Amino acid sequence: MAECSLNLLLKKLTQEDDNLLSRVPADTEYICYELESMKSLFRVADAMEESSDTSLKSWLKKVIDVVYDMEDALDHFNLHLARDRGHGFFASLLKITGCISSLQARHRIASEMLEIRSKVVDIAGSYRSYLMQNNIMEKDLNYTTSASHQPRTRETPSPSSLEEDNLVGIEGAKEQLINWLVRGKFDREVVSVVGMGGLGKSTLVKLLYGDAEVMKHFELRAWVTVSQSFKIEELLKDIIQQISRVPNKSADHLEMDSEGEDKFKLITAINEFLRQKRYLIVLDDVWDTYAFDAFVRALPRNNCGSRILLTTRIVTVATMKSPEKVYALNPLSPEDSWTLFCKKTFKNNSCPPHLKDVSEKILHRCEGLPLAIVAVSGVLATKDESREDQWEMIHRTLVYDDSMLNLRRVLSLSYNDLPYFLKSCLLYFSVFPQNYRIKSARLVRLWIAEGFVNEREGMTLEEVAEAYLNELIMRNLVQVVEANIDGRVKTCRIHELLHEIVISKARDQEFITIVKSQSKILPEKFRRVSFHDTTPSIRHIASQRLRSLLMFWAGDSLSESPVFYSSFNHSRLLNVLDLEGAPLKEFPQEIVSLSLLKYLSLRDTKVNSIPRSIGKLQNLETLDLKHAHVTELPAEILELQKLRHLLVYRYQISSDYEIYTKNGFKAPALIGSQKSLQKLCFIEANQGGNLMQELGKLNNLRRLGIVKLREQDGMALCSSIEKLKNLRALSITSMNESEIIDLESLSTPPTFLQRLYLAGSLQKVPDWIPALDSLVKVVLKWSKLSDDPLLSLQRLPRLVHLELVQAYDGKEFYFHQKGFQSLKLLGLSKLERLEEIKVEKGAMPCLQKLIVQSCHSLQKVPLGIQYLVKLKLLEFINMPIELIMKMDPNGEHGDHWKVKHIPEVHFSYWNNGNWDSFSLNSFRDNKTSSQSSRKIISYKNI
Repeated sequence: MAECSLNLLLKKLTQEDDNLLSRVPADTEYICYELESMKSLFRVADAMEESSDTSLKSWLKKVIDVVYDMEDALDHFNLHLARDRGHGFFASLLKITGCISSLQARHRIASEMLEIRSKVVDIAGSYRSYLMQNNIMEKDLNYTTSASHQPRTRETPSPSSLEEDNLVGIEGAKEQLINWLVRGKFDREVVSVVGMGGLGKSTLVKLLYGDAEVMKHFELRAWVTVSQSFKIEELLKDIIQQISRVPNKSADHLEMDSEGEDKFKLITAINEFLRQKRYLIVLDDVWDTYAFDAFVRALPRNNCGSRILLTTRIVTVATMKSPEKVYALNPLSPEDSWTLFCKKTFKNNSCPPHLKDVSEKILHRCEGLPLAIVAVSGVLATKDESREDQWEMIHRTLVYDDSMLNLRRVLSLSYNDLPYFLKSCLLYFSVFPQNYRIKSARLVRLWIAEGFVNEREGMTLEEVAEAYLNELIMRNLVQVVEANIDGRVKTCRIHELLHEIVISKARDQEFITIVKSQSKILPEKFRRVSFHDTTPSIRHIASQRLRSLLMFWAGDSLSESPVFYSSFNHSRLLNVLDLEGAPLKEFPQEIVSLSLLKYLSLRDTKVNSIPRSIGKLQNLETLDLKHAHVTELPAEILELQKLRHLLVYRYQISSDYEIYTKNGFKAPALIGSQKSLQKLCFIEANQGGNLMQELGKLNNLRRLGIVKLREQDGMALCSSIEKLKNLRALSITSMNESEIIDLESLSTPPTFLQRLYLAGSLQKVPDWIPALDSLVKVVLKWSKLSDDPLLSLQRLPRLVHLELVQAYDGKEFYFHQKGFQSLKLLGLSKLERLEEIKVEKGAMPCLQKLIVQSCHSLQKVPLGIQYLVKLKLLEFINMPIELIMKMDPNGEHGDHWKVKHIPEVHFSYWNNGNWDSFSLNSFRDNKTSSQSSRKIISYKNI
């Protein structure tokens, strides 16, 4: 961490617009020179965090303190410069007094730098003395610490395949558990998997959860991670979202009151929804019987063969309900351990002969724990296979201990082996609560605001940060929770054991302070603070050293504590302020005093306006107002010339959850002056003037979202889009369903465009779309095309996601042989005249999900659907009863044989003001067929 802190300091000095290094005393250059010369030993010290070399640790602590002191001094000087620049009416007045105050500031920082220099002289002397005492040459340090900074050369697998790669030797466990799940009593039963942390309980259960036989057997499935500090209401809402199956469905429509009443309503809603369905609910990581009892009331005993599958470390929890259905997971055998080790360490899964002995010794110390094996393999995979000494050094780092302590040792080794820039990124996971699903886009923007991401030629900071995240995933340190169909990581987290280690290291290095209660005793020096379900107070944040403040909120008391915001006056050096989800109704005026702020999130709040004084935040890079109530930004937003991400939009869902409206914001007329913008969503186009032409000046844009586009603005928009050579994602929504989106004049679209969303009437599929070989996702909505759009889109080589919503007025869709060779998800919605879908053999060979919604003229399953051998999910939402009846294998002319290879065939429908659903599996036995018939009759009568 010392090297990371130093590099952040040097970046602050040399990359600021004013180049602080030229404006601060000469002592600063000497300090930086000396610290730079010690960088090699920083790396050694970082790698020896677990060692007993107290002198080295003490020296490193002094270095970090000096770096922090210098950063504080420079930031205060920078803060003074920000005041001198002034803002608005006061700018002239400040310039008059600027010379005097500037001299005072320079005198102050000169005094501080002189004091810091004296400390550095002592540290430098200790540094060279340490090298002499240990007979170390500086050139040797540079050589021995260079290996871990080399980028890996092996190809990165897709995130979805990583966890499956971690499974070996589980055939017996899988067979036994599937037998318990799909066979046996019709009464609801509890099946448990028990074992120590790191054995792979969750990974095994995930494999079962997605198994074809299990998916076919259960009508509905849901997965919730409980953990030690679970919130019952949040997890119950999560269950509702999963079992409802309808896109955008949530529990938000329930009228909630007090905490107890919230829980009661959620439990009742889930119980009623599951009453006549065969369900599988996974409760992952259950720590006590109370946690289980909190959920079990929502899960009815319905005599349909339902199952509750839980994972736990506690034997008494596993045996409390069905002691005969407990599977105890044990460490891997030596043979399976070796298989997993080689698979994760070596490209060809074969261990080189000269590394076999040391590999076996390293593996022996993992004691059969899969988490330890994949963690140490992630370290070894980055090492030079010709350097046996590097492997021996790793072996010496590990010590014999009991299993849990050794597992922690291996995980610590994985952290210590990281290059400095990845260490800070991994430590940042300590900011988030345990098992928190972290949005990768949020994580990337936070890393950048914190200064963790280094520039690389030809790449944006966001692309570099994404590469960092992928590297941590490759090293088996970060788990992918959810990925888009195109493989992009959507949400992630780290294993709870690694989370504990990261929190411990972050605390020891004064990297982060976690506040979980009012009684928290804060350290003397802290630079980042994260609040977990507690109300902040002035003493929590009134710190001159504070750089980052993040909140993970679970109450309303923040809105009743204006004194909290007044304390920002004591934290003027803040770079990151994340108040996502806070119960705010108004923009806190105190925020505009934070002139060094780079990241501001008021996402999911009720803030409805932004003050003109926002222009004071000259260093702001991210302004996240997604799902706030802001509809217009003041012209002063244009003064934020460093702004990279401007997110101002929200969705409104209709009462039947079939239609959602996308709301954007009114932007200042001269929006094109914000040259640094990379992400702009969603701007309202119907403001007149030259707004569409202004967009063409934003040549750094990667993602652009536009709503309320008028037909007459199409030509100007096309002219601007042609100039946006870096654009990767484009979303355009017209004024209404009948308004034409005129994009015909776009002759040279952005070459690297990957995601395209067009909502509006189209006379035809624009000619330029089939020429975009980089497209991976296309959504056409309200297009109402008379010509089959499939003919234009079927040759796109990388297209994996296609949605057509009210996009075609024809009666037939024909998927030709060799068409859509990469497509994995196909959604067809509200194609009212569509009567038939035909799939030729060889078409869509990779298709995994097919969702058909509200196509009321379609009365039979797609012809040739049996050719889609990789199809995992077939979902019909609000479809004709005739189509559903043909799924019945007992019917005279059933289509069941065509879809028997598909693990999950599901039906959802709008019934008396609520969504209901069932699966094809409900036809399979007498216990549930009568219930399904009642549902069908109910649906037929609506």
